[in-house]
Amino acid sequence: MSAAEITTEDLRARVRDFLATHDAPRDPTSAERLNFLRARFDAGLAWISYPPGLGGLGAPRALQPVVDGEFAAGGAPDNEPLRIGIGLGMAAPTILRHGTDEQRRRWLRPLWTGEEVWCQLFSEPGAGSDLAALGTRALRDGDDWVVTGQKVWTSMAHEALWAILIARTDPAVPKHQGITYFVCDMTARGVEVRPLRQLTGEAEFNEVFLTEVRIPDAHRLGEVGVGWRGAQKTLMNERVAIGGGAVPREAGLIGVVAQTWRNRPDLRTPGQRDTLMRLWVAAEAGRLAAQRLREQLAVGQPGAEGSAVKYAYSRLNQEISGFELELLGEEGLRYDDWTVRRPSIMDWQFRSPGYRYLRAKGNSIEGGTSEILANIIAERVLGLPTEIRVDKDVAWKDLPR
Repeated sequence: MSAAEITTEDLRARVRDFLATHDAPRDPTSAERLNFLRARFDAGLAWISYPPGLGGLGAPRALQPVVDGEFAAGGAPDNEPLRIGIGLGMAAPTILRHGTDEQRRRWLRPLWTGEEVWCQLFSEPGAGSDLAALGTRALRDGDDWVVTGQKVWTSMAHEALWAILIARTDPAVPKHQGITYFVCDMTARGVEVRPLRQLTGEAEFNEVFLTEVRIPDAHRLGEVGVGWRGAQKTLMNERVAIGGGAVPREAGLIGVVAQTWRNRPDLRTPGQRDTLMRLWVAAEAGRLAAQRLREQLAVGQPGAEGSAVKYAYSRLNQEISGFELELLGEEGLRYDDWTVRRPSIMDWQFRSPGYRYLRAKGNSIEGGTSEILANIIAERVLGLPTEIRVDKDVAWKDLPR
């Protein structure tokens, strides 16, 4: 049977056969849990669209919920996707596309099982929206690269073992050239992680200082000087991961607010029902658009449409969280905890409405600012004229900073 011929029933049968020979551990912290996840990966039942031998079967990506649903029904543990989302949504697709066979075998399995957490070292204090202007330098020294610079807004760097990193290897060419893509060991000498306290009081973001950090050339992803191409793929996958996840109807923040509306009729005021219905319809339209996008991804690579999904997700999340506070009135003004915390999981669902409202403000910044995404949508989806860029053909070293 070819990968294209794999059906829903075939996958369900595979999962049932797997569960018949591998007992699902009941203790989520036990060593048996890790062994179970490793065995699932080796059986090709991790991310089924990946090639055989790398956790998959080469099956259609759209069938992934079938496998996940069967494992959940069987009481099997998952790989804590909220904790390793950066690895799953950004690092893994880039490694699969641009990595060597050795790199794929080394990194993909412990990434999927959650043994190794990943972060993303892209943005810099002077290169956020204009990421191609980055100034972190990587100089070749024998079989190593010596990297010096500063990165910022790095989610989960305090938990990560590995980072995907882009650095400038040739300053004498235009800024979109001369960039190389690396994998950085976050425990290496010269890597310093400092917390950034957010509006919520937490510090899930960090700034990372790199001082003569040695990265083996074997940890380079792709060819020297063409890292911008790989970075674009990573960013496109990031936007899909943030705004285009596979979710059921009324998942996410709209489900929380709709449940409050049903359970608390005492909170309702005239006019709020129309607002809630408008937001509910927008959330459902966004969910269906994301589903269509994932179907497109199953037969190709992420494109600029992912920017539109993420742009809409950010605006809608902020509107819904604002409506939740209006609905709750003075109850919504309470905030559960201002203690500086270093979370290991980025999850808002079981937090207070006040936390959700504050955290949603970051949605229009992370994964690409809404302003930049609007430009991408205008130029690459709608076909509008591009902005005039006077620095396009100027060597990076000659740009004013």
